[in-house]
Amino acid sequence: MTAVPAQLETRFAVARQIADAVLFEGYVLYPYRASAAKNRLRWQFGVLVPPGYGTQSAEHSGQRTECVMEPRRGASLAVQLRFLRARRRTVQRAIGGGEFETVAELELADRVLLPWDEGVEERIELVLPVDRLTGDGIEHPFRSAAVEEQEELLDGGEPVGRLLRRCEQLDGVLRLRTQELPGPYRAVRLTAEVVNTSDWQPGSGDQREAALPRSLVSAHLLLGLDQGAFISATDPPEWAKPAVADCRSEHTWPVLVGPPGDDSVLLSSPIILEDHPQVAPESPGVLYDATEIDEILALRTAALTDREKREARGTDERAGAVIDLADSLPAEVLERLHGAVRALREVTAPTEPAADQPWWDPGNDPQVDPERDRVLVDGRSVGAGSRVLLKPGRRRTDAQDLFLAGQSALVEAVLHDVDGSVHLAVTIEADPGADLWRAQGRFRYFQPDEVTPLEDE
Repeated sequence: MTAVPAQLETRFAVARQIADAVLFEGYVLYPYRASAAKNRLRWQFGVLVPPGYGTQSAEHSGQRTECVMEPRRGASLAVQLRFLRARRRTVQRAIGGGEFETVAELELADRVLLPWDEGVEERIELVLPVDRLTGDGIEHPFRSAAVEEQEELLDGGEPVGRLLRRCEQLDGVLRLRTQELPGPYRAVRLTAEVVNTSDWQPGSGDQREAALPRSLVSAHLLLGLDQGAFISATDPPEWAKPAVADCRSEHTWPVLVGPPGDDSVLLSSPIILEDHPQVAPESPGVLYDATEIDEILALRTAALTDREKREARGTDERAGAVIDLADSLPAEVLERLHGAVRALREVTAPTEPAADQPWWDPGNDPQVDPERDRVLVDGRSVGAGSRVLLKPGRRRTDAQDLFLAGQSALVEAVLHDVDGSVHLAVTIEADPGADLWRAQGRFRYFQPDEVTPLEDE
């Protein structure tokens, strides 16, 4: 086991920008206060709980990643297992004589302190020759020891209390192995398993609350090849499709990270991402809610009252940084958050809408007619009334649409979006409620390459 090669560490640094958005997604949500209802139920993604608790809940004690890679001869695999460890914080007030009492809140001049679970990043790193992973592979146990700390609290130079912080012992194992795949290409299937092996049994009370300090939170893997490339799990080349289809990942979603064209680093994420995801360049900083709009969060945060901001600063250092960021954003940065044009395409001049129709009514566009437009699919003309077989693609579709694979459907309309893409609105033929959906104008949507015509038109 050696240090990560310099060129690979540079690629990992870029990948960690995306991984951090995963690691801290939902860590602390607006309004960034421990007292807020949404911050009382945290740690939603990639939580690997102790086995004793996993048998009693819908959460899991392990995750499994399988992917196809093409390592060159003599290549090494760099692995980084990253997760958050919940560090429980207790607030105590000084009552004199060196004695303290636990309180639900302690107000200082610059902040309001409440009990809170802080997130401490942990990292397990390995660098191994790919040739060592054949057969049974390797098993790497790891342990994070229990730790207790305390921090004295001063207000105006006088001791007024203390913070007690405790991390529970956490045990786990990382397993890696490869299997050579048949064919002319030097491709192998990599299996990476992360398992929480902590010996803990739930007692009475809030069991999840007790299990969290012994859990791997937001667990994910960064995998890198110093020589070679990973194969996309969602858009593989033709020769690799059978091998990729045989891969089985559980509770993770492997995607390529880094600039397009560089396939040497893979992120096994606890949430669904596309290949080569990017953080928007307009984003001013980490706001811990990647599903929200930065502009809205920044403006709302800046509008918090002074006491709300003091409580946020006392909740967590990261929450305090968000408050400071929102208070310091200049007008030109906020303006950039208001929207960005990623690409331009040529469009025809709009026609004047009819006097009795609003400008936003799709019926104003004479160039499209959803009920009469048609599109070629596999050389056949498809439009409203056509019967098709659904074959949702893993690259674009909603995860729930994957359950409709192999179902026959009736095309209700051909739709065009502002980006020039074509979508087919369909109803499922076997759905007894299809007439109701049709009457309400509610459909499922697929692109032309996600269907197969069932009859000539």
